[in-house]
This record gives sequence, C-alpha cells and structure tokens, in this order.
Amino acid sequence: MALRIRDLTLGYDRHPAVHHLDLDLAPGSLTAVVGPNGAGKSTLLKGLTGELAPLEGCIDRGVARLAYLPQLSEVDRSFPIAVGAFVAMGLWHRVGAFGRVGGQDAARVAEALAAVGLTGFDKRPISALSGGQVQRVMFARLLLQDADLILLDEPFTALDIKTAADLLAVVQRWHGQGRTVLAVLHDIEAVRRHFPETLLLAREKVAHGATDTVLTAENLFRARQMSEAFDDTANVCVRPATRGAA
Repeated sequence: MALRIRDLTLGYDRHPAVHHLDLDLAPGSLTAVVGPNGAGKSTLLKGLTGELAPLEGCIDRGVARLAYLPQLSEVDRSFPIAVGAFVAMGLWHRVGAFGRVGGQDAARVAEALAAVGLTGFDKRPISALSGGQVQRVMFARLLLQDADLILLDEPFTALDIKTAADLLAVVQRWHGQGRTVLAVLHDIEAVRRHFPETLLLAREKVAHGATDTVLTAENLFRARQMSEAFDDTANVCVRPATRGAA
C-alpha cells in the first residue's frame, strides 16, 4: 500500500476534526477527497504531512517521498523571491537547502516552468504574479520533487478554465507515471470525470472506492447529515480495546 491509515483521529485542542478513519490507498491511485465544508478534508492532509500530530491512531506511508500543495490562500505571495528560485526549492531533496542550482538542475527548473506554461518567468518576483500563475509555479515546484505520494489541497479553486485544465493535465501525467495522488476537491462533476477513486468524508469516512459507487445521492445526503450533526465541542472518544487483546 502507498498509504495505510488506521483508527486515525485528528483535531485541534483535542476536539476531533477527523474521526477514527481507516483508509488504504494503492500505489498509483488517483483519489479525490470530497465532503461538506468543515468535513476535515484539509485537516486530513495536514495530518498526512506531519504538520498535525494524530490524537489517536497511526499513519503508515512507508518510505514514500511526499509532496504537498497547500491551499493557494496559504501561500505568502509577498515573500521576496524570484519564480526560478522558488521552483528550485523542489530540488532540495537532491542538492540540500543551500546547494547551488546550476547546469542540469537549472535546465530542470526551466523544463518544469515550461511544463506549466511559464517559460521566461524565472526572474519575475512571486509578488508580481496572478493567483493562477502562482498556482502554476507551485505545480512546477512539485514536478521537481519527484515524489511518490502527492497531496493537493483544493488545487483548482478560483482558477480560470485554461489554468485549471492545464494543471489537471499535470495531475493526469503524475497518475500515468504511477505516482499516488490524493486531492481535496469541491467540484463534484470534475471528480466524476477525472478521478477514478473518491473518499467521501464527513469528519468520519462515509464511503471510499470507485467514484461512481461513492458519489451517490444517498451517500452525499448522509455526508451532509453527519457533518451538520457533528458536535464541535465533543471530547475525543477512545474506542475500547479489543476483547482478549494483550
């Protein structure tokens, strides 16, 4: 398995946002995470990156190299850095935090920018870019990370149609290369068209599997009911130990 989650509870101030989740992702799978607002989707990705420690349960992603794309709203676009230098951060696993990027590595940065339609943007400051261009830059950096497991948090939100289509093509390319991709999305119809597997989340797992079997009217209605009924002030519950366990 590329990712194995068992009895995972994540939350803030010990109030659960993701509740007793079990999940297996096969290597090379392309999976969308959908659910109502407040369903714990972004929290799940933060837990998988290690940014948020589990309250209960465990996460096993083996030796896979992980790459993470946060929501565009979380990116500090005022940071004084050029596009090329920002994209080159994707090579840190090879050259180190203070390694010099030149020769073949510089060519790889140029290739990554070309792949997202930003040839010639390497000297421009991040602050001078539009939101869609910044998202393209973020994808270019991911291209250089050479990750086995790629986590995307709302990668197409607030993008124009062309930018969203271009970046979706990058995701499809990763899938074709056998990389495992897990993406938080809101556009249910886009999920139906482009993502073969879906996790429907409402603090707890509602369903996981083939997209056409997960995104049924019954499951979507159940997810909405579960999310609305969840008590944000509830304490973390601990499952009783299995009878006979040592």
